[in-house]
Amino acid sequence: MSDSLVSVIIPVYNGEKYLEETIQSALASTHKPLEIIIVNDGSTDGSVAIVTRFSKENSHVKLISQKNAGVSAALNTGCKAAIGIYLFPLGADDLISEDYLSEAANILDSQQEVKVVYSEAEKFGEFGRKHWKLKPFSRNLLARDNMIFACSLFRKTDWEVVDGFSEDMKMGREDWEFWIKILKNGGEVVKLPFLGFFYRIHSGSKRKKTGTNQKKRERIAYLNSKHMDFFQKELNGPLRFQRTWSKPYNSLLKFLGRL
Repeated sequence: MSDSLVSVIIPVYNGEKYLEETIQSALASTHKPLEIIIVNDGSTDGSVAIVTRFSKENSHVKLISQKNAGVSAALNTGCKAAIGIYLFPLGADDLISEDYLSEAANILDSQQEVKVVYSEAEKFGEFGRKHWKLKPFSRNLLARDNMIFACSLFRKTDWEVVDGFSEDMKMGREDWEFWIKILKNGGEVVKLPFLGFFYRIHSGSKRKKTGTNQKKRERIAYLNSKHMDFFQKELNGPLRFQRTWSKPYNSLLKFLGRL
């Protein structure tokens, strides 16, 4: 059993509807020691009152408030304040299993080559429940799409090395870019073989708001501007709008002398 301190970082913006359930989910973790940092990102609803009540009842729960600056800035605020050697972002409407953090911490304790640990996952909401089928990790696949959700365990030192989450990435999928930063130059990834994460789908889910073609184009342009070295290595050129065809298209252009 790991005795490494884990810091759970929960950014919240007007998330009162599900926040209490999320905090209770984190508190129910079998892993100890544990700290839970909720970063209020300029909420105008009852989110602060919920966190304040929990913090009075449990010394492990801490509240930080800031002006609204976006999820990446809120995560960085929480990560910077964290005293744990391991960090775990958690959405203010999502849930985790009791054993997720303990099993993930055991992996990081015993395998220094591993940088990220995550688990099997499930999507749930008004539509019911559905297994979240994710592709296995490889750097080549990571160059084309993200298969590691944000609610995964990693070392604070790795967060520090890459200067945290990119706060200028405003078009969504910040976690994808963060994993590229951490993993593009090496490091292993472990996926735990059990259901540990529950991703709630609802009308306000951020993933629904970042799936437009315009957001996708902005995201690809941003990633190419930041990580062309990675895409050159894995895709033989830039990431394309049709991501799956990036490498064959780039290879064809190079063969024709047009890239």
